[in-house]
Amino acid sequence: MKELSHDLSIYKRFKFEYAPVAVKFLLPRPDEGIKQLNKTLSLCEMITEARVRNEPFYITKNNEGCVGKVALGMIDLEVPVEGGLVGPQFGIYQEDRANNALFRHTPMFRRGVVNFVVFSTLEKLTFEPDLLILNTDVEQAEIIIRAMSYSTGDPVESKLTPALGCSWIFVYPFQTGKANYMITGTTFGAKAKEAFKPGQFLFAIPYQQLPTVTQNLKEMEWHLPSYADGRKKFLERDEKAFKEAEKAYKDALAIID
Repeated sequence: MKELSHDLSIYKRFKFEYAPVAVKFLLPRPDEGIKQLNKTLSLCEMITEARVRNEPFYITKNNEGCVGKVALGMIDLEVPVEGGLVGPQFGIYQEDRANNALFRHTPMFRRGVVNFVVFSTLEKLTFEPDLLILNTDVEQAEIIIRAMSYSTGDPVESKLTPALGCSWIFVYPFQTGKANYMITGTTFGAKAKEAFKPGQFLFAIPYQQLPTVTQNLKEMEWHLPSYADGRKKFLERDEKAFKEAEKAYKDALAIID
């Protein structure tokens, strides 16, 4: 694995309630020194496990006890599951056809491409991550979302399905290069297993976007005055900004004429 070369210390400034977790997808076995997890958990629970252990570990298909290993391409999807015979039993979907559609929409790795997944808290991170996963409250989320768009102007989207939520946090960002987020407590398996504190934002920032988001966090103002000044001052500032923009526009037209 490539050694960590990016400075990610800016994320410590947030003082998150739950430590950021880095993820690495591997075809070959991880470097020596990283041990295999000695228990079976669902993929979503691995994030919490990384925080509890605070030591890097890796998993194989034998460590994943839910459909996460299907999303990771470690095993083939079983026919009864793909046929949609499970979801309706739990009330997630109306009938088989709706549950079957889930597997046409959710992103998955090709079979055998990922054999190992490494987890590490940011504090103990020594390798270049494929994903950085953040649990945030709404105030922290506003800063993260703004950092995703600050230098590019690109929209920030959230994509998920009621079930197989792990595929949208782990697989989708890596395959598309787009950061994704969800509100904890809104996907079936993670909610049923109490994997996360409900009502938080769960972000997954892929390696393609991580340098930009990180640099934007270093450069931009985190706590905007408009949020603290109150409605009246904001409206005054808004009016002033509009007038200045209007003047600049008229001055530009005068030069052209």
